[in-house]
Amino acid sequence: MSTINPFGKKITSVTADFCGKPLTLEVNRVGFRTSASVLARYGDTVVMGTAMVSPETVKGLDYFPLSIDYEEKFYAAGKISGSRFIKREGRPSDEAVLIGRLIDRPIRPLWPKGYRHEVQGVATVLSMDPNFRPDSIAMIAMSAAFTLTGVPFEGPVAGARVGLKDGKPEAFLTLQELDEGELDLVVAGTRSAIMMVEAGAREVSEQQIVKALDFAHKAIQPAIKLQEDLAKKVGAQPQQYELLLPDEAVTKNVNDWVKDKLGKNLRAPYPERNDLVSDLRHKMHEHFRGKVGEEEFESAKADYDEAFDTAVHKDVREGILAESVRPDGRALTEIRPLSSEVGFLPRAHGSSLFTRGVTQAMNIITLAPLSYAQMVDTMEREGERRFLHHYNAPGYTVGEVRRLGSPGRREIGHGYLAERALMPVLPAEADFPYTIRSVTEIMSQNGSTSMAATCSSCMALMDAGVPISAPVSGIAMGLMTDGKKSIIMSDIADAEDFAGDMDFKVAGTEKGVTALQMDMKVHGLPVETLKQALEQSKEGRAEILRHMLEVIPKPRAEMSPHAPRVEAITINPEKIREVIGKGGETINKIIAETGAEIDIKDDGTVMIASPDKRSIDAAIQFIRTLTEEPEVGRIYEDCRVVSVLDFGAFVEILPGKEGLVHVSEMKEERVEKPSDVVKEGDRVTVKLVAVDDRGRLQLSMKAAAREMAK
Repeated sequence: MSTINPFGKKITSVTADFCGKPLTLEVNRVGFRTSASVLARYGDTVVMGTAMVSPETVKGLDYFPLSIDYEEKFYAAGKISGSRFIKREGRPSDEAVLIGRLIDRPIRPLWPKGYRHEVQGVATVLSMDPNFRPDSIAMIAMSAAFTLTGVPFEGPVAGARVGLKDGKPEAFLTLQELDEGELDLVVAGTRSAIMMVEAGAREVSEQQIVKALDFAHKAIQPAIKLQEDLAKKVGAQPQQYELLLPDEAVTKNVNDWVKDKLGKNLRAPYPERNDLVSDLRHKMHEHFRGKVGEEEFESAKADYDEAFDTAVHKDVREGILAESVRPDGRALTEIRPLSSEVGFLPRAHGSSLFTRGVTQAMNIITLAPLSYAQMVDTMEREGERRFLHHYNAPGYTVGEVRRLGSPGRREIGHGYLAERALMPVLPAEADFPYTIRSVTEIMSQNGSTSMAATCSSCMALMDAGVPISAPVSGIAMGLMTDGKKSIIMSDIADAEDFAGDMDFKVAGTEKGVTALQMDMKVHGLPVETLKQALEQSKEGRAEILRHMLEVIPKPRAEMSPHAPRVEAITINPEKIREVIGKGGETINKIIAETGAEIDIKDDGTVMIASPDKRSIDAAIQFIRTLTEEPEVGRIYEDCRVVSVLDFGAFVEILPGKEGLVHVSEMKEERVEKPSDVVKEGDRVTVKLVAVDDRGRLQLSMKAAAREMAK
């Protein structure tokens, strides 16, 4: 490869060993007009991380305008989309959205407060080694690009996906090993601390999780050092920037006005506390509007609100750190009041309403035949999903007027977390041949709706009669730290989430953890603190689980009468075409006559679905007669005479299966002519007495009559 790019710049690269393979970071080969562009190579995987930073501060924003996207390219895997109509990459798949969030979450907290330059990061997979997932390499490429821009990004960060192999943590396992293993854990962090955790697990113990976290944080250190080496080698130049912070005079005035109105004055159970804060904000607006005038107040209203929010958050932090008193008066390990019910939607196959404090989640389960499974066709995977969890949270759930639209990144992420938490306890397809759609409709938000979605979905699954192996509960843990003292809280509400330093969600059964998600608002945490949070979360999960089991102790023995019944039978795969028939003629006839839905798999498994058991039985009987093999010694009743010849009659005992009743086998007494006994179209009973070496069936009417007379 060339060492000089077309513009005369030196192509610079650094390489280091990363989890047993060389990782190379390279600049100046591509992306000449970006703020920074890095090619990350690891095995056959190549990811381009591009960073763009606007030169000017964007005025009038009350948030940091950062966007990070992950781009899947089918060509990276040597694939063309399996869609018949769409071959070009379009809207990101849910998987791509989730990986974009995975990269965003450890990077977003590492920018200074008040930074308002518009920042965009795009991680594009150009080549993909099928032996492992490329998301960790994409995170490293993206972090390296931000590091090279010279902006105030306090990285670098790196990530690794870790599983358990022979009970021990190991990075970069194959897709098959992750799918079949007990743990699929992504950890991202800086040199000194962990920034983000995301995991799915099969009831793994908290102790094993802690070991995997420690292993992962040590494993990512070479990738962090490599980014630092690249920055030194390239000589990244610091960029000028401006921080948009609240006006100091406004902040002082708000603090002076509000200081004697906080503390005990705002400590009350939810939703009363939310009302107290809203009333206090309104009084603050009225006070300063009257003091400085309408025009001046409106021009600086954003500064007044930000100063007010900062004061309220500081008050929450001080109450917890200094007095161990939470905003609503709860103890540090106390769960908000719980209330639940199931089966309250009469036509739904399963339903639940889970309420924890002001947070409320309604879940609805719909069951369908396996033919309704979702087809998955992404850069990494292709196949079917038989369990889908969808999460919706409209504006009214937070008391806002907001346009309805398609689900955003947050909705997709929350839905996936709950789905991942429940996957390990679902019955196998062979034991429960259904596609399961779980929809959580958030009714009210006040902290940890994703864990409420997990709990409500679990109860609705049991209400639907889905035989899960164990019930799953979930809890969100919070943290307040001043650098010297750290306080961990169970079941955090909005006030503690907004003012706190960590949002750590844990879901699992009595036996162990099934899903994890942790995000930091400070610059990371040591493993020891996460260990404490995990241990404390176990007690909270157990309390919530006890409440759930009081409402519905186990899956219902019977499904809803409105749910389809699905039964499976197995036929010889060579008989599939006989069931389908020419151009689908036969299977369409079965569906039309019985009213059942039929799905046939290549291995000969036939799924028959209908709310009516009689419909299923009729379809099964129809299919069995089509695929059944003739059985010597069996009596076949009501068989049609196909033709009558001089020496006997041919009789159809099964569809397409005919045999000869010789004239000597028609009656006990001598028969001169077969036509004296039967004619074409008659229905007779016969016994299959033999199959000759050429496969011809020998039938007997008199043997059947003799046996039935016994």
